[in-house]
Amino acid sequence: MNKIAITFILLFFFTLSSSAQNEAPKKNKGTFSGNLQTQASLFLEDTLIGATNFPQYDSTQISTENWLRLNYSNWGFDFGLRLDAFNKSNLINPNGGSYSAAGIGYWHIHTAQGKFDITLGHIYDVIGTGIIFRSYQERGLFIDNALIGARLEYKLNNDWSIRGYVGKNKFLFGTKAPLVKGGAIEGYIAGKEGSQFSMSPGFGVINRTFDDGTMEELVAVLKNYLEIDRFQPEWEVLAFSLYNTVNFGKFNWYTEAAYKTKDVIFDMNATRSLFSGEQSAGKYVLTPGSVLYSTISYANKGLGISLEGKRTENFIFRSTPFDRFNEGFLNFIPPMNRQSSYRLVARYLPATQELGELAFQADIRYRLNKKWSFLVNMSTISTLDNQRLYQELYTAVTYKKRGKYTLTAGLQFLEYDQGIYQEAGLPIVNTITPYLEFLYKFDRKTSIRSEWQYLNTDEDFGSWVFGLVEVGFAPQWLITIADMYNIDPSPNSPGPTDKKVHYPTVAVSYNYKTHRFSLSYVKQVEGVVCTGGVCRLEPAFSGVRFTLNSTF
Repeated sequence: MNKIAITFILLFFFTLSSSAQNEAPKKNKGTFSGNLQTQASLFLEDTLIGATNFPQYDSTQISTENWLRLNYSNWGFDFGLRLDAFNKSNLINPNGGSYSAAGIGYWHIHTAQGKFDITLGHIYDVIGTGIIFRSYQERGLFIDNALIGARLEYKLNNDWSIRGYVGKNKFLFGTKAPLVKGGAIEGYIAGKEGSQFSMSPGFGVINRTFDDGTMEELVAVLKNYLEIDRFQPEWEVLAFSLYNTVNFGKFNWYTEAAYKTKDVIFDMNATRSLFSGEQSAGKYVLTPGSVLYSTISYANKGLGISLEGKRTENFIFRSTPFDRFNEGFLNFIPPMNRQSSYRLVARYLPATQELGELAFQADIRYRLNKKWSFLVNMSTISTLDNQRLYQELYTAVTYKKRGKYTLTAGLQFLEYDQGIYQEAGLPIVNTITPYLEFLYKFDRKTSIRSEWQYLNTDEDFGSWVFGLVEVGFAPQWLITIADMYNIDPSPNSPGPTDKKVHYPTVAVSYNYKTHRFSLSYVKQVEGVVCTGGVCRLEPAFSGVRFTLNSTF
């Protein structure tokens, strides 16, 4: 959309806002709100850690990302608009890309009239846990796969509703060409009076139809295949999901089964025969897919137990078969590992294996009394052929002196197949990571928090130590000093050096009413960044970062 259109929409929002303020006594006074998020990076070259030879270091030096969200509600309608602006950004391709663009990244018009709920524009929604459909955004990984189209929901009664979608998958400031259609029916069934039983069943379906351009490109690719590897691609694919939550007293049980009809996917584990008689890794195949997922939990008198299981087979679901990495997502498959905020504990995280994985997780928590609590988490992920990819044992013990301090200590044992999750040929990484966190409150406003971690391994970059001290003066100031140091580098390190190197961080953040400012100097080691099972490998970073979050 051009600058004239953007200016017109902005004037429309501000006119509505001014009108609402000038007509305050009237019954139909509207509400106007918004949010601004800005982040800027100054890239400082550091050849020792590999922060070099990218456009941001060689020429541009500074990059910015900006998101301005505006909302207005009146007359029974909600209007939303988000303006996105990127300048020399490396978010879309952290391994050397530079992206500059500006425009409307999101808009919607929504209204609820009686039993109907209608949305036009960009739609974020989920069916079940998202196995067949989830439109969402994760700005840190440059994921914004909103469905651009229409959503209609109808309430059958107080307990049951049905909704449907039609549209195209968002990509940057445009859309993917294939059309997406589908919907879900969900409800609630209560037990007899006085019963502790209830259930919330649901059923969803999604259809994706290839456009002419995608089909022509796919046919052209398959013409280069030998007869043994060729197939007739399908124009359409259907994905179904049946899910249910059962509550019975202190137990909660969620199950979901999903199936996808024959779809064209790229199987990196398959081999393609070449005219020369040799074999090439990876090829397009036509295959159905399935996911079985279940979690059951129990909670009673300080004890909490949660068990999860998942089986995934050939469930890559993208807008086109040519989408790679974090592009073109139509769905989201729940991860099967514990999410941690500790730097070294979270260094090796497993990306969801859409082609095939068998995964289990158990989480046990026990609160002995007001002071002592314990946690044990175990997870294991393997291929469908029983090749182990990931295994973790995580423990934590917490002691609290109410109103004064909190001490947490624990130990992590980890096995991580780096060749699968990062780059073929890399070894399996085995780590042992003890950690300690201490939070002390001087008074209601002043506190100090520290973290101390040690990661021991002979693989990858070798062993690390990490220390952090954070001082808070609530509600305005937070000052952080941290350092990550590879105390015992591996001689076979895949990084730019096998020397001992410090990766310091110094950060200051300030809150003023609804505004938050943050300025930090960062050296960041190369590694995998994950959010909810979606991961990507990011290069080392050296420089200064500034962020602003403002709500009005």
